[in-house]
Amino acid sequence: MADFEASVIIRKPIEEVYEYVSNMENMSEFMPNVVKIDKPSDGFLMPGDKVLETRMIRGRETRNELEIVENEKNKHFSYRSDINGLQSTYRYRFSEADGGTKAHFEAIIKTTGLRMRITKRFIVDMLKREDGNQMSYLKDALEGTGPTL
Repeated sequence: MADFEASVIIRKPIEEVYEYVSNMENMSEFMPNVVKIDKPSDGFLMPGDKVLETRMIRGRETRNELEIVENEKNKHFSYRSDINGLQSTYRYRFSEADGGTKAHFEAIIKTTGLRMRITKRFIVDMLKREDGNQMSYLKDALEGTGPTL
């Protein structure tokens, strides 16, 4: 079950939406806190591949390793972060819709250890504030309809 999720219809073909999201170098265009993504290669990311994400959190740059969990062309893409007892998985699913593509995002947050379990609700709320609007940012970026980040 997702801890938070969102869907949007984007007036672009499914291939274009999938390619944009699965090319993680575009993340900073629809996730404002992401500064940079370092990929091992320019090729197709396979499950098990790892990328390095740099984010600005409260004015500080933090780096985190992300592992690709699934990547099926034009269907779904997901990655996971696992750090200090906090595992977050971000899943994107794509389907054809009238006039374009339905993009669905869900975040699944798991915690281990007493301290993390106690603060899980706070952590989920913080992640939702940081990443919860990414579907509307994604729509704006691909359709060119909204403000740039």
